[in-house]
Amino acid sequence: MKIEKFKSSKIFVNFGLVLILSLIMVVSFSFQNIKAQEVEIDFYYGLGGFLGEMVEEFITDFNEEHPDITVRGVTYGDYTETLQAFQAGVAAGDPPAATMLEPSPAVEFASRDLLAPLNDHLANDSQTDPDDYTQAFFELTNIDGNQYALPLFGTTQILYYRHDIFEEEGVSPDKLNTWEGMEEAARQLTKKDENGNVQRYGWMPMWGRFNMMDAVFSRGGQVLSEDGTEVMINSEVWVDTWEKFRVWIHEEEIMGIHHSGVGWEYWYNTIDDILEGNAAGYTGSSGDQGDLDFDIVSAHVQPGWEDHGPTKAVGEARYGVIAKGLSEEEEEAAYKFLAYFSSPAKSARWQMETGYLSVRESAREINEFSEFLENNPHAMVPLKQLETASQIFIDPTGGDILQALDDAADQVQIEGVSAEKALKQAAERAQRALDNELNN
Repeated sequence: MKIEKFKSSKIFVNFGLVLILSLIMVVSFSFQNIKAQEVEIDFYYGLGGFLGEMVEEFITDFNEEHPDITVRGVTYGDYTETLQAFQAGVAAGDPPAATMLEPSPAVEFASRDLLAPLNDHLANDSQTDPDDYTQAFFELTNIDGNQYALPLFGTTQILYYRHDIFEEEGVSPDKLNTWEGMEEAARQLTKKDENGNVQRYGWMPMWGRFNMMDAVFSRGGQVLSEDGTEVMINSEVWVDTWEKFRVWIHEEEIMGIHHSGVGWEYWYNTIDDILEGNAAGYTGSSGDQGDLDFDIVSAHVQPGWEDHGPTKAVGEARYGVIAKGLSEEEEEAAYKFLAYFSSPAKSARWQMETGYLSVRESAREINEFSEFLENNPHAMVPLKQLETASQIFIDPTGGDILQALDDAADQVQIEGVSAEKALKQAAERAQRALDNELNN
């Protein structure tokens, strides 16, 4: 009996060992299988400093919440470098899964069938409502009924003014509602010494074509004719509007402008002049809000024109796109990451931390963001401006029209060349480029 009992126990032990080993093999196989199903993708972007840190934080958060996906952030110096890296990847047949692009290349690549359409992903995503995106941003990358990108964050140029200087000089901020009022306010706020040298400018537009184009759009001007065949940048509304800026800067000297320098030097020099009281206000980005002292500065939407209603200043976004030709798993992973980046919670956080704009309407329903907007009224100003914003112009020539406008803006703002002459030359160059594009 003892011998039989011993044998039975031995058989039982052997069986138990076999069972345990089998379980270990099953678990090991399962982990190997799970590991094999993990998806790794690259996300190219061109943001540095604090913005880059925010992107990396979003990537880390996403990876922790999605253990089956690993997003690797690949940083470049700016949007141009990012674009070049994306193009190189496409040419080599090894593009990144997801990339952050400016509007023009996002639209161009979609038109060239280099991006994956997102319609099916959006249709299958119960947590992402396409109608919840800021439509001025979202609709730009909808081509022939296909959605090719998700806006990640937005920006628009607004006004920042020294409310203490306005108050001291008895100038109402309501003057900033129209360009006619802006001109009057700038004249009143400018200070010159006995020799006529400017001690304080009434206003500082930002160097480049953007502010002047916003002013043109707000008067109903457009870059191309409705049929897209004629360049309109030397029309009366363009010439008259840009000439006003030339007179304000070079003849009346009620507006000053910083230009040139290294990188964004001109931009920060402009901000410094406002903070130091060398100018009563300036036109800058919604993203400047992290650099300003709102104890002395307030924000305001850009002016409209008395006969044309509120501003039509451009609102634009930075887009997340997915390269065409990925595996089904990589494409799905890339979509999940872009949807996560632009989710209401993350979109709200992006604006609170950076000053750049949320792209989701429902973000305002988040208590923390709602309280932030209530306690920081300057943060609400760019969102209000988006309600009447124009879409950014997408250059059908690949940049020749915009380059002509850049050169004309330099002539007007820096050299003091008449707007009529500068825009006539620009229009001729732009029309040749457009004709060449249409005929090829």
